[in-house]
Amino acid sequence: MSDIVVIIEDEQDLLELMEFHLLKAGFDTVGFLSVKNVEKFLSEEECAVMIVDRNLKDAEGSEFVEYLRKKGVNIPAIFVTAKDKDKDVEEGFLRGGDDYLKKPFNMNELILRVKALRERTKGESRVVSFKDITLNLKSREAFISGKKTELTKLEFDLLAAFIKNKNSVLNRDFLLESVWQSDELFQEKSVNVAISRLVKKIDPDKEKRYIKPVWGVGYILC
Repeated sequence: MSDIVVIIEDEQDLLELMEFHLLKAGFDTVGFLSVKNVEKFLSEEECAVMIVDRNLKDAEGSEFVEYLRKKGVNIPAIFVTAKDKDKDVEEGFLRGGDDYLKKPFNMNELILRVKALRERTKGESRVVSFKDITLNLKSREAFISGKKTELTKLEFDLLAAFIKNKNSVLNRDFLLESVWQSDELFQEKSVNVAISRLVKKIDPDKEKRYIKPVWGVGYILC
């Protein structure tokens, strides 16, 4: 289970204070002063919890979380915000928040909420992403550019294997063992056919070229 807590807070002093206390509590933290580059980071790292201010300079925090939810990103989110009216709290939960803490707040309470949310959601969902592809490994849902894409079990497992090993060349023997879980009943052509079908679903216009063959070796997600 990841211990990375992502903090999106545009007040530098408060951001550093939250990072300091969370680090003391044993968490790894990554802070952002805006939503810029957050989505990219979430696609590359497995995170435990997000702490999100709603009054950001470049975005409304709950709208950003709602956007992530629509793309299949289900990392638990705590809103830490000065928006304290009942309608604000309701709006935060409706947009995908898992907890709500009003400013000003006690740092010990924040840490307790982070710990509780991490434990409560442990193992519930795990999301892996690459570029505009998002896979929810628990619900087995695939999203391309935020749009749900129907994949067979084999296609889903194959795409998950590529994302978990992104930027690495995967040979056919590895794929047979890790996806088919057999190297006896299936042959190399099984891999070629399955990848061809997968590519047609995730890149029907042949514009994105997610999966490329590496001559004499295998395939790579790039």
